[in-house]
Amino acid sequence: MRPQSQWSIAILVAVAAAYVALAPEGHHTSGNVLPGTTEQHSDIARLFREQQSGVFVEGVGSVEKLLPDDLDGSRHQRFILRLASGSTLLVSHNIDLAPRIESLRVGDEVRFRGQYEWNKRGGVVHWTHHDPAGERSGGWLHHASKTYE
Repeated sequence: MRPQSQWSIAILVAVAAAYVALAPEGHHTSGNVLPGTTEQHSDIARLFREQQSGVFVEGVGSVEKLLPDDLDGSRHQRFILRLASGSTLLVSHNIDLAPRIESLRVGDEVRFRGQYEWNKRGGVVHWTHHDPAGERSGGWLHHASKTYE
């Protein structure tokens, strides 16, 4: 494994641990998908149930909580999204590689594409930016008619 990959994994583990520590009780998913949710959200629910990680997902959610930025290593803007299924996801958006969403507020809708990583609270979505090495397709966040990648 390349040293850069090991560093990225260490950062991701730290972000996931911070989410578990900071998220109030009840900020997790039961793994159930409510009728009428999108296919993307059922995919996320399946990944949660199966405790899978490393899969790119797309979806939309409402900002439930804004968290302090993670400033260790690469800087990340962090917030919790509530999906239509009732589950929550921590979004960890690298603001060293993509612009910060300055206008983000609780209740705002955010569309996302990023890499899902399982945790017991519902999971983390990261890699919500372009790939600076150009080796794989990246992710994005869409808020208030603007895409951040």
